[in-house]
Amino acid sequence: MAGFEGVSALCENTNDVFLDVSKLLLTYADNILRNPNEEKYRSIRIGNPTFSTKLLPVKGAVECLFEMGFEEAETHLVFPKSASVDQLRRVRESIAAERDQRLETGQCTPNPQSANPASVSPASPTSAQASAPQQSTQPAAQPAARPAAQPAAQPATQQQSLQSSMSFLRTLQSNFQHVMTYESPELQRKALSCLPRGQLCSRARERLQQARNADPKCNLAEEDMLMLELLQWFKGEFFSWVDSLLCSQCGGSTQSSGSLSPSADDLRWDAGRVENHYCNACHLSTRFPRYNNPEKLLETRRGRCGEWANCFTLCCRAMGLEARYIWDCTDHVWTEVYSQSQRRWLHCDPCENVCDKPLLYEEGWGKKLSYIFAFSKDQVVDVTWRYSCKHQEVLSRRTQVKETWLLHTINGLNAVRQQALGAERKRELLERLVVELVEFISPKSHKPGELGGRISGSLAWRAARGETGASGSEEKASGFMFIPTESERQVKLFHLQYNVTKDCYCRVHSGQEEIPGWETGAWKSESVFRKEEHDWQTVYLARTEGSSSGRVCWRVVCAPVGLRIKAVSVRAISQTFHSGTVRWSLRSAQTTVQFLGDGGMHSLAGFSGSTELVVEAELSGGDGDAAWQHAQLFRQSMKETETSSFEILVEMEDA
Repeated sequence: MAGFEGVSALCENTNDVFLDVSKLLLTYADNILRNPNEEKYRSIRIGNPTFSTKLLPVKGAVECLFEMGFEEAETHLVFPKSASVDQLRRVRESIAAERDQRLETGQCTPNPQSANPASVSPASPTSAQASAPQQSTQPAAQPAARPAAQPAAQPATQQQSLQSSMSFLRTLQSNFQHVMTYESPELQRKALSCLPRGQLCSRARERLQQARNADPKCNLAEEDMLMLELLQWFKGEFFSWVDSLLCSQCGGSTQSSGSLSPSADDLRWDAGRVENHYCNACHLSTRFPRYNNPEKLLETRRGRCGEWANCFTLCCRAMGLEARYIWDCTDHVWTEVYSQSQRRWLHCDPCENVCDKPLLYEEGWGKKLSYIFAFSKDQVVDVTWRYSCKHQEVLSRRTQVKETWLLHTINGLNAVRQQALGAERKRELLERLVVELVEFISPKSHKPGELGGRISGSLAWRAARGETGASGSEEKASGFMFIPTESERQVKLFHLQYNVTKDCYCRVHSGQEEIPGWETGAWKSESVFRKEEHDWQTVYLARTEGSSSGRVCWRVVCAPVGLRIKAVSVRAISQTFHSGTVRWSLRSAQTTVQFLGDGGMHSLAGFSGSTELVVEAELSGGDGDAAWQHAQLFRQSMKETETSSFEILVEMEDA
């Protein structure tokens, strides 16, 4: 076997695996040798389940095909007319000789399942039968013939391309098979037993009524609100994020220190990887199995994005929502839920508690996207284009597989999965796909909230993954200015209040007008975001992690309504820890005055006669990885929904 590296590699497998795979390889070779003019024997479909599950995972198997003379085409391996039949025969005889020798020694009885590792999704029997290569009676073994010269090596890029395609196929198959777990009635019942279904439905009805009161033309449905309530409950009350576990003995902090071998129980719950969280104080290792079984996750209720999306998608299905699991090859996963009322799929990320903000990852986290797929019980869809507004850049990064191969493979997977579906369901899936395709080619622009960096996980976790923000130090200028309304002009008072719990402004003398979202009313902001701490039931504004400073400004302009400033009072609440600092200032074109964020109302002199003013808060300082938390604006309890933590009161007079 020295002259054939692929054959030598094949021989390194266990005896059972070698005997199974060698039989298949000999079948491919014999079909060509016996029927040299039959085109069907000179082509192997890459998506063929027999090929992808029995040959692809085995060391040396694909290399043997290349050594025989097969070459990679778009969706097949082909044995071209120009290939050497003598070369094919020599490789075939080399494999046959080794096989005969092993059978004669009686080392082991072949196991027909041994070459199908558990990690590869099983193919449908119908598909496997239809796609299997032509079988023939195994001919009598011929004497081994050692080749006189080493065959011409296949280009390395060709082998790498095929291996990349096969790896991609395994990923698609694995995810497509995994989502079927969510369809188990027993598992859905178990999930429902963990969910406060009645409470969620009641809140959804209340939220829908509020939406209809605000907009009589509202065409949303209760299930849309149920999805939002489920998102909020899942993040706020049910699941928790894990960066590093607390020591199981002393309760202190631990550090990640490699991996440990999974136990039989770990493997039972699909935890092939177990993290070692080591305590330097008591020198104890705490195990963190990365479970991939959603049933187990209903019990543990913790993990990172993989566990979050896995369990959340199950909860969606248990609640009767049509959901699919989204896999991003840049290492993130989330969920999409279909809205019947809006006739479209909605992006839902339980880690972030966000809905319908698909540009979050590219525009907010700074991800360089390439491949994103949606997996449901009926279909797999390439949804990359929903999550990007930079399609040309994405296309330049899609080099892992050929686009024609990918399209063919996805269509093949869907055809097999949808064989048992009725005509009506197939038509429904097709109509939805057409709607998606139209969406994908439509220009996109970001919505408010899509530009923030990631908020789940530690700074180290996010920084290591490049998800602290696309441009963390870049200033965001909404350009919003508060100009007195007619009501405010008549009473010559501008009174603005902000409640961080409700994340809403109120213009007291403008009919109690409410303006949702702190960013909406900000003139400028830089590296600042709103943070909810559900463990402590508190909420505040802070600078984004990884930034050395942050600031936010509010601007009031009186000139457009013929008024000028007579007097100004400002009240703000800020809190600092360790070396964190918050510096408040009020300025006009002529004056700048600093004041304290101590919760008191400060009347500031020197602004009479000015026509505009700017209130600014600058955040900086702090210690260690949590430095960003050591300077906070407007911190208050989530229960304080009626208490404002920021006020601007401007008395005005005619200019």
